[in-house]
Amino acid sequence: MTSPVGSIYMAMQAATSRKNEAAVFIGEEQKRDLLRGVFESYYRKLGDEKLIFDTNRVWCTKLPSIADHFPDAKILCCVRHISWIMDSVESLIRRNPHELSGLFGFEAGGTVYTRVNRLAANDGLVGYALDALREAYYGEHSGRLMLIEYGALARDPGRTLEQIYDFIGEPSFAHDFDNVDYDARDFDLAIGAPGLHTVARKVALRPRDSILPPDLFRRFENDMFWAMPGARADVRVVRRAESS
Repeated sequence: MTSPVGSIYMAMQAATSRKNEAAVFIGEEQKRDLLRGVFESYYRKLGDEKLIFDTNRVWCTKLPSIADHFPDAKILCCVRHISWIMDSVESLIRRNPHELSGLFGFEAGGTVYTRVNRLAANDGLVGYALDALREAYYGEHSGRLMLIEYGALARDPGRTLEQIYDFIGEPSFAHDFDNVDYDARDFDLAIGAPGLHTVARKVALRPRDSILPPDLFRRFENDMFWAMPGARADVRVVRRAESS
């Protein structure tokens, strides 16, 4: 699930910007304190000693601010071949053939092409996240990033998590990868996408054939920029041990 902290943070940014004519009375230090206060207020119940993972894609676009608020902050980005992300969303839609999805404005007349195009748009579910990741990856704070490929996590979760713990400077511990499940049934039903956040109990790689037309699947072949020649050396990438 996406944390609400990102949207609250952006609302605070707007409220303290010149968009608000009263912002002339807000000094830079006050603005900084107000923005950091979003985190402090939301997570106060956890106490000062807790390690916090905030799950919002927007942080890749706010790295300069995050670096200022939290000098030790890092970002973990789960990545996958874009075509398979599109395929997964389309599979979800087809598993609910009588339900119109809010992911596509509850439109009844779309095709697989219009749905994928909507996901890939700059403000779409996938397109926005991909653009945000590119911004962080090629930006001045790229050393704060770790990219975790889906194949690595699904095929070898133990080794993958050990690398994550090393990256964030925390001790590793044992996990039960046969009993990891999660869902957000009420949220998913409200947006017409039952099963969107449902996680299978056992962590495993489940190979399957794509249901996308071949031309549509090939459209995103060059979007895995982190795996292309000339990729940044200062960004750690956890890759799968072997092809799947």
